[in-house]
Order: sequence, then C-alpha cells, then structure tokens
Amino acid sequence: MIKRIDKSTTEAFAQLTPDHMLDAIESLGLKCDGRFLALNSYENRVYQIGIEDQSPLVAKFYRPARWSDEAIIEEHQFTLALAALEIPVIAPDTDNKGESLHKYGPYRFALYPCRGGRAPELDNPEHLEQLGRFIARIHAEGATKKFNYRPDLDIDSFVINAREFLLTNEFIPIHLIDAYQSLTADLIKQIEQCFDRAGEVRNIRLHGDCHPGNILWTDDGPHIVDFDDARMGPAIQDLWMFLSGDRNYRTARLSDLLEGYTQFYDFNPAELHLIEALRTMRLIHYAAWLARRWDDPAFPQAFPWFNSLQYWEDQILTLREQAVLMNEPVLVWD
Repeated sequence: MIKRIDKSTTEAFAQLTPDHMLDAIESLGLKCDGRFLALNSYENRVYQIGIEDQSPLVAKFYRPARWSDEAIIEEHQFTLALAALEIPVIAPDTDNKGESLHKYGPYRFALYPCRGGRAPELDNPEHLEQLGRFIARIHAEGATKKFNYRPDLDIDSFVINAREFLLTNEFIPIHLIDAYQSLTADLIKQIEQCFDRAGEVRNIRLHGDCHPGNILWTDDGPHIVDFDDARMGPAIQDLWMFLSGDRNYRTARLSDLLEGYTQFYDFNPAELHLIEALRTMRLIHYAAWLARRWDDPAFPQAFPWFNSLQYWEDQILTLREQAVLMNEPVLVWD
C-alpha cells in the first residue's frame, strides 16, 4: 500500500516551490500564464494554475511515502469510471497516452479541471436527497470490484495503530496519558462491539472522506471532489459525516439522505450500528494524522491548537462523550 522512499525525496517535497510546480506542468506541453493560487490542502500540495488560452487547472502534487503509484492510479481509474457514468465527480485529466499520474524529477502530480461551488445546505432535504442519490451511484459502481492497492477502513489502522503512535511519541501531556490510554482501550472494545452488532457488512470501494467540505454545490447540483482517501469500507462511511446535531435532527437528516440513496442502491440498516463507532475512529485517526505530520512546517502553522494541553483535555472529553453515544440505541430509519 505505502511506498517507502528515501529522505531526500521527502525533503524535496518540503521544498516544493511555485517554480518547480510550473516547470512540472509545462513539461506536459502546457503553457502557464503566471496565475497561481494555493488551495486548502495539507496532505498534498494543491494549487489552481492559470493556463494560457484555456481555463485554469488544479494541480495536485502528492506527498511521498503515503500512496504507491499503483494506489494513486487505482483512485484515478475509479473516479474516471464514475465520470464516464456521468456522476458529478472531479476526475483527473489524462494525456494522449491515457495517463493521469505524471512525474517530474522527484515529484508525482496530477491535473484536474477547475470547478467552483459552495457548501451544501445540510438542513435542506432536497440537497440531502440529491446528495444521497449521487453517493448511491458511486457505491453502485464501487461494489462492482475491489481495490487491489488501497486499504480497508479497519480498527487496526484507524484506532489501534493511531493510538499506539500517539502514546509512544510524546504528544499527549504526561498527566493525561493514563486517562487517554485507559479511555481508548475501553473505546476499542466498544467499537468492536458495534461492529459485532452490525454483523456481516459488505466492504465496497468508497470515497472514504465524504464530508461537507468535499462537496461543491452549484445551481446544477453537487460536485464531489478529493477521492484521495478512497478505500474499501462499509457504505455508511460515506453518509455519516452529514449527520450531526441532536438525535431527532440526525434522524431526520438520515431519512433525507436515504430517501435519495435507496433509489439507486440498497442500504443495509445494520450499518447504522457503525455510525458512532466510525465517528470515534475518525477522531482518534485524525489526531494521529496531525501528529504524524507535525514535522511538516505547514502543520504547526495551520493547526496551532494541536499538541496543546487544551486540545488534549477537549479530546478526552469528546471521546468520553463518544463512549456514551456508542451505548445509545441506533438511529431509526423507516
């Protein structure tokens, strides 16, 4: 899954400059016009680039040591297949050889069409129903085959390994380590129990990180962007991040989503047992992601609140709340 590379390649990524990016793009025969805008991305480096005599493009330069070439190409092939089905995803451009992943020196990059949009209105039933239809169509295609080079969404990688990294790398204040260690050990047991209650759940190819920030809404409907975290997992992973608020509100929003979703793909109600387990897994995994990237100068600058006493006190409080939520009855879907 992960391609191990030497330190010099990692350092080259840290020193990636606008000149390097423009040279890489022009190596494909395009002519940049000097317009250059950084977009909101930390895992990779993503920029909107002006191109002479045509619309701007979005260039994504991939972080080393995260995905192998095969895993990136597999994601590209998935989104290209979805686009061919007229599902509104943003798939990478391909060259005259049909290739979507390009290399320039130590850098790997892809080019995408530039699309704008606004955030979806999550209290708008029509928005959620339409979103449910498109996610269902993604899942219908996602269920036709498996990823070979991309991972499963599982407890080991998202919780157990993440927890171990946090506990052994001196990120948690020393007087909170025992509380965090004990609490997360109990949470792992609860997460496992949630999966046991769900029973046999089918893993399919997913977007993997389908939160509102990855939906660009226009007058014609949504564009679904950034499949960088695509992986195998249960369908509910691409739905639960649109559900927040109190129980009644979440229940209503779930109904709106599934009203559209079930028009194109069957939904297994047993997966409702996984919502709070997956939310808990994401919280632990996200903290470990920040910790693993803390040597990247962009991360302390963008997330100054991380690695502070207040953050870890709040994190423990939030995880305790998740312990309560995982013991509550699941949401009801009629």
